[in-house]
Amino acid sequence: MSATRMAAYVDPPPGVPLRRSLLYVVLLLGSNLATFLSSSSSSCAPHVAAAPAATTAPRTVLVPEMQPELPPEFHAFAGPHMLPYGRNPNWGTAELRPPAGHPCLAFPDLLAAFMSYPVNGSCPDDELPAQRLLLRGCEPLPRRRCRPAAPPDPALPLPLPDALWSTPPDRSVHWSAYTCKSFRCLVDRARSPRFDDCKDCFDLAGRECRRWLNATASGKKTKNSPLDFSIDEVLASASPPGSIRIGLDIGGGSGTFAVRMSERAVTVVATTVNLNGPFSTVVAARGVVPLYVSVAARLPFFDNTLDVVHSMHVLSGWMPPAAMQFALFDVYRVLRPGGLFWLDHFFCREEEMAAYVEVVESVGFGKLRWVTRRKLDRGAERKEMYLSALLEKPLKNSWRHPSSNS
Repeated sequence: MSATRMAAYVDPPPGVPLRRSLLYVVLLLGSNLATFLSSSSSSCAPHVAAAPAATTAPRTVLVPEMQPELPPEFHAFAGPHMLPYGRNPNWGTAELRPPAGHPCLAFPDLLAAFMSYPVNGSCPDDELPAQRLLLRGCEPLPRRRCRPAAPPDPALPLPLPDALWSTPPDRSVHWSAYTCKSFRCLVDRARSPRFDDCKDCFDLAGRECRRWLNATASGKKTKNSPLDFSIDEVLASASPPGSIRIGLDIGGGSGTFAVRMSERAVTVVATTVNLNGPFSTVVAARGVVPLYVSVAARLPFFDNTLDVVHSMHVLSGWMPPAAMQFALFDVYRVLRPGGLFWLDHFFCREEEMAAYVEVVESVGFGKLRWVTRRKLDRGAERKEMYLSALLEKPLKNSWRHPSSNS
């Protein structure tokens, strides 16, 4: 290798740590040595017919000169940044390394667009491509030094409790990322044959105001499916009564579950992504904290802290079983011993149900309620199944495998 070429690997470009460059040198030298040994042995060996080509493409190792060019602002963010007072004994390091999801670098075009903006100026109007980057695993998204797109003249939020069941005015939403440009459009799409995520969630005066209740405003019992647990029934399952105080709703829609809980003095944070609708904006307008994270992200809560976790439809059969198991163990992690996990209307194909049941049962929850039914809303020919379950993290020995809790 020429001295010039070697220098290109040893002298890293801005933002590439020296340790990484040295690793590339080792990989390159190892590759050259392997090639030399292979060619030497092949020159002495008898001719052998070539093996069939592998079906899997060879893995490419990116060296610094092959890495996509990223804006200087990304390197300015990613650091590392040296701490002004040196090594911090609590952190065990003298560097601050801001987190960015590992897959960010797998999508250089999206990442470059996200990080290209005038510093101290206006961010691009890029909610949709930024969300695509997040949903592809670039999570958390890198921080930026610019001001996000916003509506020019938003209305002030309503006070509580008026905000709980009020739709914000159209001028409080920045609509550029969505097909609809008004709440009237969002409400009307519930009657459209087109698929949209949670398409009836924005009609707060319609079906949304009846979710998770077992009685109407007049006091009459509603005709609920056995799959439809009510919030009051779930809260009554807690021991002791009143011990459900804080929780999380995974895939919170427009925030109605969290609103129902707040009416019962329970504080619930709702995770959201804006799939063709301003879910985060509406959740916040209703007085609920919207946590903008994907379903693949590690939950940003410490171990053994939450009283209840709820998920409706989001943790379902569209997730591979292994990813589902990681998600459920993360739910188990953040629940306190004795906390409740409400798996609400999980669904999958009938032939897959046994595998997903095995995943759920592997985590170690106790079963308080467990109901399965055929899912018929999209036609019996699809052979889909529902599962609604109320599960409890063991109060004692929750750290141990269930088989050892004897």
